[in-house]
Amino acid sequence: MTGPAFGKGKHRGSGTVRRAAPALGVLGILALAGCSVLGSPDSPEKDDAPYTTSQSNLASLTEVIQKHPDDPQAYNTRGSVLAEAGRSEGALADFNKAISLDPNYAQAYANRALLYRQANKLELALADYNKALSIDASYAPAYLGRGIIYRQQGLSMQALGDFNKAIALRPDNMQAYYQRGLLYQSQHQHQFAIDDFSTAIGLAKQKAEPYVARALSYLAVGDAKAAASDLDEAVQIDPSNQQAWTSRGLAYERLGQRNKAAGSYAKALNINDKYEPARTGFARVGGKVGESYETF
Repeated sequence: MTGPAFGKGKHRGSGTVRRAAPALGVLGILALAGCSVLGSPDSPEKDDAPYTTSQSNLASLTEVIQKHPDDPQAYNTRGSVLAEAGRSEGALADFNKAISLDPNYAQAYANRALLYRQANKLELALADYNKALSIDASYAPAYLGRGIIYRQQGLSMQALGDFNKAIALRPDNMQAYYQRGLLYQSQHQHQFAIDDFSTAIGLAKQKAEPYVARALSYLAVGDAKAAASDLDEAVQIDPSNQQAWTSRGLAYERLGQRNKAAGSYAKALNINDKYEPARTGFARVGGKVGESYETF
């Protein structure tokens, strides 16, 4: 399941750096491979989770558990709600209870694995994903979650196999295409990455991350115009995304539109004035603290 889409809001006007930052030396234009300096975008962790319920159900779910204390599905469902609310300890306790009541509950293992992955307890997460798949070999979220861990660990072939399997099982899952795109991007297979990000965008147009990711691959292959177009979309979908603004600054810098580039870097600095790629980019295009710059 994918998580809630980012709200789309138009973000117009000028970019002004309101907080002073130490002056930085002007750097040369980043090499194509230097796109990685901006970092690879990643979507919200919960997006690959089989969380399916609303926080508004919490009270009623607790009532269900009180009436049926031996129902593993009730604990798993409440755990999902608690996880969405960021209440990890309560969620973990509920998933543990669900598993103790039904040791063959694949979804509960996958849910618990996600909590472990978010806590960077990767060995525990892998064990739970493996257990979930040993119970249900067709459970797509477990392949997706395990593939993300493999990708983060640099196990490219294992990650690719899991993402392919997740897509075969759930061809409408935006996250599976997005994560496979990130894998291709890390291997410098940018056309494959662009294709996967395009599919992800088609499945979830209101998420900024696939636009940012596709833009970085466009920059890597020298298509700054396409990158700028994607980043225009990304910053309107998620105006608080500092990586989107910084990447947009780089795209417009490569297009020779230094004022618009400075405006984008300024927007990123207004979000976080210590974000180094934005600071160096702003300095590189001649940006000055306190001045206003065009953004659109």
